[in-house]
Amino acid sequence: MSNKWFVCSLLGLMVACSGGDTPTEEPTPEEKPVVETPAKKMKKLDLASLQKAAEEVALVPSPAEMQKSLKNAGLTSDLAGLVSAERDISMTVEHKDNLAVRTGVVLADLVLTVKTSSKESKLARLEKLKAGFKALGAGDDIQATISDLGTQITNDAINEDDLLKEMDELSGVMVSELEYEAGEWVVPLIQAGSWLEGANLVSAAIIKEDKFDVAGQLLKQPRVVEYFLKYVEREGGNKAPDQVVKKLTEVLNNLKTIAEKPSMNAEDVKAINSSTSEVLSML
Repeated sequence: MSNKWFVCSLLGLMVACSGGDTPTEEPTPEEKPVVETPAKKMKKLDLASLQKAAEEVALVPSPAEMQKSLKNAGLTSDLAGLVSAERDISMTVEHKDNLAVRTGVVLADLVLTVKTSSKESKLARLEKLKAGFKALGAGDDIQATISDLGTQITNDAINEDDLLKEMDELSGVMVSELEYEAGEWVVPLIQAGSWLEGANLVSAAIIKEDKFDVAGQLLKQPRVVEYFLKYVEREGGNKAPDQVVKKLTEVLNNLKTIAEKPSMNAEDVKAINSSTSEVLSML
C-alpha cells in the first residue's frame, strides 16, 4: 500500500490525485467530437470540516499506540497476551452500529496480535474484517487490500513488521471510503470498538501488575469518550433495539463520569475493566 495511494484514498472524490503521466496534447476544436454530456456535480472541498474530522480521529489512540503507551508508563504486560483466544465474534448481525463496534474489536485484536498469533488466526480475523467492512459499505479498495494481505500471509510473503504497518495504515484508509459509502458515523463506531478492547486490555494489565498510579495517564480520556457518545447517541441514528449498543452507551456514560474525576483509583480501574468486559462478552 503506497503512501500515494493512501493519500488519494483519504481525500476520495474531493481531491483528484495526479498519476504523474506526461500530459497529452489537447486536440484542436476541429478534432473534438461534439458530444452532449450532462454537467457533473463536484463535491465541494470543505477544509474546515476535513480538518475537524482529522482532529477528532487523532483523538482516538490506535491499539498500537496503546501498547506503546503501556510500555512508556512502565508496565511490562504485552496486550497481545491478554487478548481472548476463545472469542469468536460473529459478523452476521443486521444492526449496523453493532456491526461497526464488532469490526473495531476484530481490528484491534488483529493489530495487537500480529506478531504473536498463528497464520490461521490472522487469516480468520482478516476474513471477519472483510465481512464486516463489506456489510458496512466499504468499497473495492478496502476489500482488495484485505484480500492482498491474506494472500501475502498465506504465502509467507510479508513479515510481521510490514504486516503491522499495513494494518495500522488500513485503519486510516478506511476513513474516507466508509464515510462516503455509509455515513460519518461508521468510522467513529469502529474506533469505539477498537478503543473499547484497548481500554479493557490496558485496565487488565494495570490490575495484573498492581500499578494503579499510572491509571490516569493511560485511561483518563474524557474527550475520547465524549467523541464516541456523540455518534452512539446521534439523533436519527439506527434506533432499532440492540442490546450491545444500549450497553455500550451505558458503559461510555459511566466511563465519562470516571474520566472526569480529578484522579483514578483501583476501584475506578476495576470498574472500567468490568464494564468493558460486559460489552465485549455480548459480541
